[in-house]
Amino acid sequence: MGFFEQWAGFGVTFNTIFRKTFTQGYPQKGKEKVTAPRFHGRHQLNRWPDGLEKCVGCELCAWACPADAIYVEGAENTDDARYSPGERFGHVYQINYLRCIFCGLCIEACPTRALTMTNDFKISNDTRTKLIYEKQDLLAPLLPGMEQPPHPRRLGEDERSYFLGLPPTGVPDTRTASTSGAAK
Repeated sequence: MGFFEQWAGFGVTFNTIFRKTFTQGYPQKGKEKVTAPRFHGRHQLNRWPDGLEKCVGCELCAWACPADAIYVEGAENTDDARYSPGERFGHVYQINYLRCIFCGLCIEACPTRALTMTNDFKISNDTRTKLIYEKQDLLAPLLPGMEQPPHPRRLGEDERSYFLGLPPTGVPDTRTASTSGAAK
């Protein structure tokens, strides 16, 4: 090994010593860190366009979690108290971020796409109990036109029309991958 090869590694070290890092002055100054679009951050329980919850309490996310960080307890919907369009809903939903390894297997297991991951990476806290997120912490916020559950289904007369007629017009979504822009 020659003289140049021995000192080449020090050149890499020397170049990175004086480079500013993301954590210098964080969060008081500087821009927010922009994450990659597919970044695995904090979980979110999504809603249908009328405000009903997408989670049906099937517990598949809890079964898929290798860290045993998710606890789901399902309950039956009634005509008086409807929280999701199906027969069941997630009555208790907890994610323990002390255990979560952000692998995304729970997202893959969810049949209704109720559980997704956001780009939010600031979930640290000063107590352990604050890192166990309950259902109200995970639910997506209500957007304009949504109504806080429980309430009857607003998007269709029966389950089939509800799930096929997601646009407010009540017309089934007949777009294909080539017309929706997904294949571009």
